[in-house]
Amino acid sequence: MVSLRNLGIRAASALVLAPLAILAIWAGGVWFLALILAAIVLLAREWAAMSAPRRRGPIAVGVAIAILAATVTAHAAAMSPALVVLVFGAAAVALYARRLGEAGVDAAYGVMYLGWPTILLIWLREGQSDVGLSWTLLVFVVAWSADVMAFLVGSLLGGPKLWPRYSPNKTWSGFAGGLLAGALAGYIVAQFLPLGLPDPAWGLALGLAGALATMAGDLWESALKRRFGVKDAGGLIPGHGGLLDRVDGLMFAAVVIAAGRLGTVMLERAA
Repeated sequence: MVSLRNLGIRAASALVLAPLAILAIWAGGVWFLALILAAIVLLAREWAAMSAPRRRGPIAVGVAIAILAATVTAHAAAMSPALVVLVFGAAAVALYARRLGEAGVDAAYGVMYLGWPTILLIWLREGQSDVGLSWTLLVFVVAWSADVMAFLVGSLLGGPKLWPRYSPNKTWSGFAGGLLAGALAGYIVAQFLPLGLPDPAWGLALGLAGALATMAGDLWESALKRRFGVKDAGGLIPGHGGLLDRVDGLMFAAVVIAAGRLGTVMLERAA
């Protein structure tokens, strides 16, 4: 059953954080960039605390600098150079981590794991104003809908566990509820916002794909936490854990929905 106290804490945290995120998305430009850059610093800190607790400070700085450099490059409307910066940044951080006696692979993976979605979010939002805003909102609405309904349905209905080895609290009922909510959210967004889709019904497929990616991202982070022997990525958000615990699914959804956006751009050019 749902813990009313835990649910109340989660709701209060969401009521504080969600409007700030929506305002930054709506404003775009430097405001959205500022939101992403702040998130990068916090996520780098949490990744370092999980993967390299003995050298968390230096590793966090290295990971953050690499991703910040790539994200600022992407904001300058230079996606290809941004990807080059991200890859070379990951390699540099790996060498830096090895010099500190930490696992270079973990440090490099942190740069790619956290950096790739942030670059794609910048790409989505910095397109044509209305279309870029619509696609960015699609990512957040689908991911939030899937995440919230997976938690509520899974807590209320319970049932067989989805992946008990790595995430003992997640259920198949929650998984189904999250997929349905994400698909419906995608369809609704496509009905009212200009996504440039051939038909609004495509929003249903995008929402389903984004919801599936959200669930996969959540499970993947659970596996990472189990590997590093931690329960939560951090304690930044009351009732939620760390920031990474809240955006793990959104990061995967951003990648999948950005691929959908790229597909529509290619169709537009071919028409």
